[in-house]
Amino acid sequence: MAKSTAPFSGFEFLIAWRYLRARRAEGGVSVMTWISLIGIMLGVAALILTLAVRAGFRAEFVDTILGSNAHVTVYSAQMEVEPGTGIYSNLMADYAKRAQAIAAIPGVTRAAPLIRGQVMANWGERSNVAEVYGIALDDLLTVPRIAHSDPAQGDIKSLDQGIAMGSELARELGVTVGDMVKLISPNGVKTPFGVSPRVNAYRVVYIFTAGRWDIDRTRIYMPFAEAQSFFNREGGADEIEVMVEDPEQVDDLTPALLQAGGAGTMLWSWRDASGSFLRALTMEDNVMFVILSVLVLIATMNITSGLIMLVKNKGRDIGILRTMGLTEGSVMRVFFLCGAFTGVIGTAMGVAVGVVLALNIAHVMAGVNWLSGGGAWDPSIRGIYELPAKLQAYDVLKSVGLALGLSFVVTIFPARRAARLNPVEALRYE
Repeated sequence: MAKSTAPFSGFEFLIAWRYLRARRAEGGVSVMTWISLIGIMLGVAALILTLAVRAGFRAEFVDTILGSNAHVTVYSAQMEVEPGTGIYSNLMADYAKRAQAIAAIPGVTRAAPLIRGQVMANWGERSNVAEVYGIALDDLLTVPRIAHSDPAQGDIKSLDQGIAMGSELARELGVTVGDMVKLISPNGVKTPFGVSPRVNAYRVVYIFTAGRWDIDRTRIYMPFAEAQSFFNREGGADEIEVMVEDPEQVDDLTPALLQAGGAGTMLWSWRDASGSFLRALTMEDNVMFVILSVLVLIATMNITSGLIMLVKNKGRDIGILRTMGLTEGSVMRVFFLCGAFTGVIGTAMGVAVGVVLALNIAHVMAGVNWLSGGGAWDPSIRGIYELPAKLQAYDVLKSVGLALGLSFVVTIFPARRAARLNPVEALRYE
């Protein structure tokens, strides 16, 4: 009766490693082994790179949202200006009081009154639609993606002498710091003959790059008092821009914000503005992971093919090993280790390649641009100017776990087939 040995003994590793390295003339399947290794390596590398790019894109997109927009916008519903007049407006006349009450809420870092309006920006023969934000300079200095823009032109602290403009809008108009730009508002001066457009010229004192193409192409900042006059908002504000310590938990502040804002207060958070897009990103991430997991599974199936061929070629060896006293379990573990070695080595190579590509994504995109003739990344479609990658340990571990798990599972069937091979049948014609 064959004596059982400890699972995964040293000799089992030696035999498995010997079979894995065997040349074809010796009954080995080195070609299939290399195919399996390369397939798993490419699958794992693609999975790691894709997860890193998706995480980087999401992080950059959210950062541009939180770094250049309000975390929560507080505005007022339509209310009667004076009882019995029948005139309704959503202009906040008590904006200073509301902003002070909101700023006192724990977790709120800033509450800034804001004027918003759309204009036609004109310089020379070029015109473009722009969205004007009227804000105090001290409040604008706390907006990181605007105040600390890189690159930037001019001096943001000179805002009281003109306007600040997004870099893409400045490029399309052909203006630079110091140029005078006309802003045309359709809701201008009220006359007996109706409302006439208001046209004012402002000097561009600062050009910023927020990192979001849609913001840089449309946004203009103007001093708060000047915006009140330009848009006929004297004595009021359109909304209050609120920044909080933890934007991810912004919904927890909703009751306090509504209470501090008073009657008719309404809220619009960054999640409301971009929630559908972020949910679409999450769904796309899950779909991409499933698709690439299938590719890794297909690559690991080559291990099964290689092991089946190895078992067939090593039938005589199996018969001899069994007659020498190896148990079915020991034979099974030998061939399981053959497949496991392939999976582990292929996964390690894939991790190395995936990490290197993720850390050098800029060079990868440069190569793709060169091969495609340019335009591989269009910021007007993607929103951000370059493809980022954020390598996370969790994503790497998830990819490694998937590849190793599949590699180990697919080896079980051919390993059991080898273990159940009858030594008498294996040696009958030898």
